[in-house]
Amino acid sequence: MSIARTWASAARVLRQLRHDPRTLGLLLVVPCVLVGLLAWVFDGTAVFNRIGAALLAVFPFVVMFLVTSVTTLRERQSGTLERLLTTPLGRFDLIGGYALAFGLVAVVQALAASGFAVWVCGLQVAGPAWLLVAVAVADAVLGTALGLFVSAFATSEFQAVQFMPAVILPQFLLCGLLVPRAQMPTVLSRVSDVLPLSYAVDAMGTVTTRTDAAGSALADVGIVAGFALGAVVLGALTLRRRTP
Repeated sequence: MSIARTWASAARVLRQLRHDPRTLGLLLVVPCVLVGLLAWVFDGTAVFNRIGAALLAVFPFVVMFLVTSVTTLRERQSGTLERLLTTPLGRFDLIGGYALAFGLVAVVQALAASGFAVWVCGLQVAGPAWLLVAVAVADAVLGTALGLFVSAFATSEFQAVQFMPAVILPQFLLCGLLVPRAQMPTVLSRVSDVLPLSYAVDAMGTVTTRTDAAGSALADVGIVAGFALGAVVLGALTLRRRTP
């Protein structure tokens, strides 16, 4: 893996995104709109402070998963990936470039969504605000990594979208957002223990309720980052040189 080739791959993806306003709108505007809508729905109640941070983990995760999986598949269908892989660019350079490019976008997305939630919608955070942003970034990067991984198994954009119910919904249902994980049946609780979104939601809950959140939240962020790194590696290993 070459740092120069990885960065060149990332720069190419960023140039393409710059000329795609609809995708940029989906990445940067939609999470803020969803957070704002949630705050509006629960205006005057304590519900937004209770679930707002958790959904701030979920929204970027879902959006980055969708955009990354579809974008990567689109390049495979157009033959771009095949042409790139005939050059000295390796699979890890290519996937690393995608991960770096979308990771940078994820940072901007997390900053925008977190800032909007705290300073516009009034989300109350007991812990440091930078930690809220760090967790949101980790969640968005996780969505990017999983999107890169599943795109290797899809042959059309429709199939890429179909992975959402299989990959996203079980994590949403079992992450502790709807029912605390400690109150779930034993089997479901154990399943939730191996799902990365569970740790993302735990970290968000810690940041919003504890002033001494750094240690526990960063441990959860480390687990989320480990899942993301594993997904990127698997995505590189499963990347096919020929389009089906």
